[in-house]
Formats: sequence, C-alpha cells, structure tokens
Amino acid sequence: MVRIYHNQRCSKSRATLALLEGRGEAVEVIDYLRTPPGTAELAGLLRQLGMPPRGLLRTGEAEYRSLGLDDPALDDAALIAAMAAHPILIERPIVVAHGKAAIGRPPEAVLAIL
Repeated sequence: MVRIYHNQRCSKSRATLALLEGRGEAVEVIDYLRTPPGTAELAGLLRQLGMPPRGLLRTGEAEYRSLGLDDPALDDAALIAAMAAHPILIERPIVVAHGKAAIGRPPEAVLAIL
C-alpha cells in the first residue's frame, strides 16, 4: 500500500496521484489539510524523507511569515509543531512506500521509492 498526503487543489499533488494510480498502485489518500498529521507522524515522515523540518516548510505561505518561522532560533520541535497546527505549511505531495518517503515535485520523484 502506498500512502499519499494529498491536496486536491495542488496540480503536482493531482499529477502524483494520477501517476501512482496509472501504475496500478493501491493508494491510501490522506487529505492532510482535513486530517493533518500530528507531531509524531511529521517527525516520522521527516526521518523517512531524510530532511530537516525546514526542508518540508512551504515558505511562500502567509502563515510562514505571520508565525515568524524564518527565525533561525526556532528548533525542530517548534517547526514541526507549527506544521502540525497549520498543515498548509507542509510541502506536498508526500508519498510513503516501503518505509521510505518522497516529495512529488516533480511527480516522477516518487518513482524512486516504489
């Protein structure tokens, strides 16, 4: 089973989901804006992605600026908590398969973990 943290309004997310379905993958779709991952789940995703929390933040979102997330003094726990509380800040789509994760930007980037 492949899991995708999906935002239907995002063209890259829709393209990544279509790629997975086109390959015949069984896909669990998580609308992460309606069902946001908690801090523990985000920490696990970051481990699977092999990236720090700043790498998963969408810096162009208004919440990023209004919450002052560009402050270098903020630790990983604070950044993860901000993403859990404001899931619009999470880069998408995230695909998880076989204990690994990848961001579908471009959509073909997820093929490496399938």
